[in-house]
Amino acid sequence: MTGLVGAAAFATSGPMVKPLLAIGWTPGAAVLVRLSMGAVLLAVPTVLAVRGRLGVIAERWRLVLAFGLFGVAGSSTMFYLAVDRLTVAVTLLVEYTGPLLLIGWAWLRSRQAPAPTTLAGAALAMGGLVLVLDVAGAVHLDPLGLVFAGLAAVGNAAYFALVGVPSALPPVALAGAGMAVAAAAIGALALLGVLPVHLVAGPVTMAGAQLSWVVPVLVVGVLPTAFAYGVSSVSVRLLGDQLASFVALAEVLFAVLLAWAVLGEAPAAAQGLGAVLVVGGVALVRRASMAAQDVPVEVEQTESRAEPVAV
Repeated sequence: MTGLVGAAAFATSGPMVKPLLAIGWTPGAAVLVRLSMGAVLLAVPTVLAVRGRLGVIAERWRLVLAFGLFGVAGSSTMFYLAVDRLTVAVTLLVEYTGPLLLIGWAWLRSRQAPAPTTLAGAALAMGGLVLVLDVAGAVHLDPLGLVFAGLAAVGNAAYFALVGVPSALPPVALAGAGMAVAAAAIGALALLGVLPVHLVAGPVTMAGAQLSWVVPVLVVGVLPTAFAYGVSSVSVRLLGDQLASFVALAEVLFAVLLAWAVLGEAPAAAQGLGAVLVVGGVALVRRASMAAQDVPVEVEQTESRAEPVAV
């Protein structure tokens, strides 16, 4: 349930930021404002989570640094660069091939093939992605936008892999400290001129209505950033990186519906089918993951029952 709540919150990011990009905001401005607000809002929960043990953050500085740079700053920046050129739905569906990268990495590292059900779920997701990308060419997709979305997928995989690392650092504290690192990194890139930052104070169009630019900024800073990262970090620790990353695919469905309602970005029929297939892989991978988690428990129980007999 926690994972689904986090996914729903994350889903507001693209639909809320795209109207800002439409009036002249640069992706760099959007991500800088988002991460800065998130860092401020997560500061108090972070301090409360460590309960005076701020040293635990320093002890895990490598994890915090990697999470902030790759899992937060990298993925967020690439996502907004992609959304500036693609629809929200296509960007998210490409980004959320990150779970497939996790499966591939685990396969490469352990040299042990995933369960057949996991492979079937991955294949289903890849087939759906082919439909979403419309390789036949009926829908024009910006090539550079797809590159940015692919890099966002790498950041997405890094996010789940790093949050899932066993650590004495509470997940909310990792989210807060990582957010601060990410905001500082994006701020440095902005000061160096590497990432252009341009903000426009003007009305935005959402769901056919004119609203102040402050509305989407506040929503983005609170829901898909401070709240979503905090909730999601807890979910990943509870479920594990692979399972949590696939459950988070529900964000795609939420975002597609929200983008349709707010931005009028209706997906083509083939893309809609592709989205269903991509998210359909969640059920298969979840089933395989839960089955894998049950095996050690059963073995441990068997061994514990047999041990007194051996004595």
